[in-house]
Amino acid sequence: MTANLLDFDLEGLAAFCERLGEKRFRATQLFRWIHQRGARDFDQMSDLAKSLREKLKTSARVEGLQVISRQESADGTIKWLFDVGNGDAVEAVFIPEDDRGTLCVSSQAGCAVGCRFCSTGHQGFSRNLTTGEIVAQLWFAEHFLRQHLKTTERVISNVVMMGMGEPLQNYTALVPALRVMLDDHAYGLSRRRVTVSTSGMVRMIDRLAHDCPVALAVSLHAPNDELRDNLVPLNKKHDLAELLDACNRYLAFAPRDFITFEYCMLDGVNDQPEHARQLVDLLRHHGGHGVSCKINLIPFNPFPQSGLTRSPHKQVLAFAKILSDAGIVTTVRKTRGDDIDAACGQLAGDVKDRTRVEQRIVRQRTVMLKQVPATATGAKET
Repeated sequence: MTANLLDFDLEGLAAFCERLGEKRFRATQLFRWIHQRGARDFDQMSDLAKSLREKLKTSARVEGLQVISRQESADGTIKWLFDVGNGDAVEAVFIPEDDRGTLCVSSQAGCAVGCRFCSTGHQGFSRNLTTGEIVAQLWFAEHFLRQHLKTTERVISNVVMMGMGEPLQNYTALVPALRVMLDDHAYGLSRRRVTVSTSGMVRMIDRLAHDCPVALAVSLHAPNDELRDNLVPLNKKHDLAELLDACNRYLAFAPRDFITFEYCMLDGVNDQPEHARQLVDLLRHHGGHGVSCKINLIPFNPFPQSGLTRSPHKQVLAFAKILSDAGIVTTVRKTRGDDIDAACGQLAGDVKDRTRVEQRIVRQRTVMLKQVPATATGAKET
């Protein structure tokens, strides 16, 4: 079977080229064609030797993901549903802002962590994505958006691994994907602008610090172990003390001098003044010196199975004031894309009913090809 070149970081692609009897610089040329120009047709790659192009035609391919659907929110947010085979589908979301373009990328089909407030977790876990399937979300979105917005400039400036799945449970596929995102011959993203979000996999946080340190976001959601055990089951394995110790170790390698803590605001569950004061005490005094951090308060996006409701905005602001008054940098996340189920915690969408997804894949496979950008189908290069 031919190799999908989206599965390789630059080192992997260089090794592949060497197996074909080619020099390393050919891998760099090929990498640029694929990621910077969005090409998948080897005949387009005019500065590659014809002999290499012929080898590639029989040994390699550039295969993205089939688009099942695309939805665009009133606020400009775009959500794609991608077919990853066997009835599984994953979602990626582009969030445009004045000073950046952020792509939220999935790492798994479903999620095994099962946080109470997350719609994705309620659909269960199917499988890990491959490196190529993770990279393909960025590859497709970047070159689609260039055409959609009629620009030759880079559109996506930030990537957050906050889509479907727990990224650190898919570590071996995640790290090469991160390296592609960071590579100057591919997307050239800053380590500060690539964020991995985790629910608290302590050992893998330590590994990431050494293998590929990028910005780290931790799904905290509670100021004490009893409450977090209920909201984030992984806490029963790695409690808050272990998690915060790992965060402090990560700071020695991180591109930013703080960890972002995500905190989903749940009415009457974790949003009371006493919770805010406990959170201040936890983050200011853990280990005797606290944790350098920023808190991101997230409005909960309700779904029927959760049995939870969103905290009133007034309560969120009061909670934020307690944190800010204690000297903790605190932001309240603006909800984006909730009219198309693209907001935080909503990425399960049409995936919850596996049968319905399979039917939609069959029905839309041909139709939705018309929405794939020319660069992603090999018709022409940008």
